[in-house]
Amino acid sequence: MTTLDDAPATSRPGRPPVVDRATWQAARDELLVREKAHTRAGDALAADRRRLPMVALAPDVQVVGPAGPVPFRDLFQGRDELVVYKHMWHDGAPHQGQCEGCTLTAWHQKDAVYLNARGVSFAILTTGPWDEVAPYVDFMGYTQPWYSVRGLDEPVGGEMGHLTCFLRDEDQVFLTYDTTGRGTEVADSSFGLLDLTPYGRGEAWQDDPDGWPQGNDPCWYWRSDAEGRAGWGPTTRPVPQWTRPGVTAEQTLGRRGHH
Repeated sequence: MTTLDDAPATSRPGRPPVVDRATWQAARDELLVREKAHTRAGDALAADRRRLPMVALAPDVQVVGPAGPVPFRDLFQGRDELVVYKHMWHDGAPHQGQCEGCTLTAWHQKDAVYLNARGVSFAILTTGPWDEVAPYVDFMGYTQPWYSVRGLDEPVGGEMGHLTCFLRDEDQVFLTYDTTGRGTEVADSSFGLLDLTPYGRGEAWQDDPDGWPQGNDPCWYWRSDAEGRAGWGPTTRPVPQWTRPGVTAEQTLGRRGHH
């Protein structure tokens, strides 16, 4: 037996009541109706997304990668669809000073085998100069293709922190979709899993039961110290960096002018 159906119907103050399994199942089934409606609403949004108009890109757009400048259409790798994540970059900053949120997204998309199997290519674009980007990619152990879009305008360059989709028709390339802010969370599977847990993301903006543990600032767990303690401080790094060979504690976040 893995549940106590005769448990008292009360709990510590500020927590949901403790109930028997049948009562829990009834509440769960009620929530499931709303979850299914949410899923269907998402399907309807995706259908509308597929019907957005497109914007043609100039045919001579080039980006810079390991082999130097290449046509943007080469990022499709012969496929018809392309998704890119536009990674923010802090010029001159050491590895621990690069964007924590973009590190989170890039780490979640370490390869694109399932996208590729579906006929979709994936790449990461950044405004960083290639001579800074290349050693960072090597340090992080990323296997997805990276390119510098320094000096380019939207939608290939411009503002970073976006997920952007493109369609190729022979040599012609079209912008089909772009999102930023919380729209990029679709690439970050950890968020979805955390949203299923009792304490969620542990952030103060959440709508939690009265008396639930007080939430922290947004993104508080995107950095950690050498002992794995999440938080922002002078000896922290973006969390995945602690798995990289030779990483040590740092005394600065590494922002330009402070390292």
